[in-house]
Amino acid sequence: MSAVNIAEVYGKLVERGIDSEDAWEAATAAVPEIVDFDKEQAKIAGGLLPQVRRLGLSLGDRACLALGIALKAPVYTADRAWKNVSVGIAVHVIR
Repeated sequence: MSAVNIAEVYGKLVERGIDSEDAWEAATAAVPEIVDFDKEQAKIAGGLLPQVRRLGLSLGDRACLALGIALKAPVYTADRAWKNVSVGIAVHVIR
């Protein structure tokens, strides 16, 4: 999982009043690897903006897609707006 997405999850947990350490543990417990957001991913994420702007995808969303593109791996989301994303990798909407 991208470090950007871990930051989002962690931030939301802390924002909801969960203790910082507990929030970090909850955000990272099921994640086998946290991948640094690098220059390649930054370029991909920035380049996706014109394609996905109409869908309202955030920087975090684009960071997730960028990691999937860089690794040539599928991505998973609970955001139904992603059903219309076509970026050359499999996008699985889980609900």
